[in-house]
Amino acid sequence: MVKSSLEHFVKTVLAKREITVEDVRRLQRDILPDGLESRDEADILIALDRAIPYKHCSWSAFASQTVVDYVVWTSRPTGYVDHETATWLVASLSAGTGPSPVAEAIAFDVVREAERADTTLIAFVMRSARGRMNATPGDILDAIAA
Repeated sequence: MVKSSLEHFVKTVLAKREITVEDVRRLQRDILPDGLESRDEADILIALDRAIPYKHCSWSAFASQTVVDYVVWTSRPTGYVDHETATWLVASLSAGTGPSPVAEAIAFDVVREAERADTTLIAFVMRSARGRMNATPGDILDAIAA
């Protein structure tokens, strides 16, 4: 179940097509003060990253840390990312045209912070890293501008 305050937040930022620093603070302070409570809420943050063209620079760190905390420390078993969780996370992060830079950061941070992560997620991180190594300067500028 998704909190009605999160649903309202989504409608608001989708309408204005922007996430401001005030929006990030509101998420931290009022809407998700105790973090994410479900995969649905994590999926919403991941989808917002893809859907909103203009995001304050604080969004990236907030989204990544919030999803990492949920996946690594709230989900059971704590500190471990099992196959089912890895499969869900990879599907959510790579939906659409592939992972956004924030989605790649989330995957990398989950693997880095977890005591153990399933090979599905590790392979996803490695493919993303390889893709960045093969990127042209134009690809990198396009990703930054997105």
